[in-house]
Amino acid sequence: MDVAYSVVTYVVLALTVLYILKVLNSWTKSTDNNFPPGPRCLPLIGNLHIIDLKKPHQTLMKLSKIYGSVFSIQMGMKKMVVLAGYETVKDALVNHAEEFGERARTPIFQKMDKGKGVILSHGDNWKVMRRFTITTLRDFGMGKSSIEQKVIEECAHLIQHFESFKGKPFDNTMIMNAAVANIIVAILLGHRMDYEDPTFLRLLNLTNENVRLLGSPMISEERNPQSYFHNKNLTVVVRNLFSAGMETTSTSLRWGLLLMMKYPDIQEKVQKEITRVIGSAQPNYNHRTEMPFTNAVIHETQRFADILPMSLPHETTKDVNFKGYLIPKGTYIIPLLSSVLHDKTQFEDPEQFNPNHFLDSEGNFIKKAAFMPFSAGARVCAGETLARMEVFIFFTNLLQKFTFRPPSGVTDVNLNSGIGLTTTPLPHMICAIPRF
Repeated sequence: MDVAYSVVTYVVLALTVLYILKVLNSWTKSTDNNFPPGPRCLPLIGNLHIIDLKKPHQTLMKLSKIYGSVFSIQMGMKKMVVLAGYETVKDALVNHAEEFGERARTPIFQKMDKGKGVILSHGDNWKVMRRFTITTLRDFGMGKSSIEQKVIEECAHLIQHFESFKGKPFDNTMIMNAAVANIIVAILLGHRMDYEDPTFLRLLNLTNENVRLLGSPMISEERNPQSYFHNKNLTVVVRNLFSAGMETTSTSLRWGLLLMMKYPDIQEKVQKEITRVIGSAQPNYNHRTEMPFTNAVIHETQRFADILPMSLPHETTKDVNFKGYLIPKGTYIIPLLSSVLHDKTQFEDPEQFNPNHFLDSEGNFIKKAAFMPFSAGARVCAGETLARMEVFIFFTNLLQKFTFRPPSGVTDVNLNSGIGLTTTPLPHMICAIPRF
């Protein structure tokens, strides 16, 4: 019995040693192949011990200052390559779009979407579904006056809801989500939903929690095994439209109102421009060309808010020589959008909220190539055009009707962010004071 026990113990120890040697070998293998440099890894956990798991992008920003614009990290046993800075991210996503254009396969997303839909899908499925999504959105009016009118109509409902608080403090999280989500509802269903509708509220909660939505359009092609147009795929596309079309836009607007409370002088300047250009008329998207300061404030809000700091993960489609390094096929890629939006070579004072980042010396609006809140290249947000329209119309309508202030007794507006895939404001209360 003792002999058998000793043999088993010996075998277990031997296998453990072999496993450790294999792990150690895997750590050094990449560096031998001219893999991008990075911090030293520990057994099994990799670099997890140095990563701020609440705000990992901040750790990656610090590491980029040590290892350069292309470096590697290891999360557990998973090796990743981080791309930092405007020039490097643009070079990868735009100039090498084919090599860096695949979506990384991560267990949680694979389990949730199973490779379906458009945002997290792969290969031909992604190409077909992206083409279908963009075509469908255009057919339903994206970029046209019909969609703009839906946004304007929703603004009226949102303003009415804000007015109901009569200047008293309220939390705007769910209502902003609801207003923006209603645009997607109007596109998909042909009508808006009431903010108090229990079904709508459940939809918003499920979307916020990334839980699978029920129901999708029926297609005659469901039984065709070669077709991508089946219920499972289309259900995920619909969920993608809700999550992507609601979360980032409503979060941008919440940051915009929070920043106006933080900087009342900037808010007043926006309102003066609205009064001068629009007066009491209905704001529309074309007004942006006559409103350089307001346009700059919106762009600076999206830059400063840094809503998707690490983008969504990419993956290399083939072995690629990039910036002097060999990055193998199938490597998990993090395009660090935060490093682009905070690139000191592109923005004079990137850590501060300053609309002058998008204005020239004469006060004219200027475009910045490093403005990439929607990412870039083949995987750029399919709804960027709609999102830009929504943010401008909602923001100008709200600032036309209200002045936003913190509740009585609040002496400082907290600009720290919450934890999650997106960078959201911390829970807070706002007061919408009618201007007229």
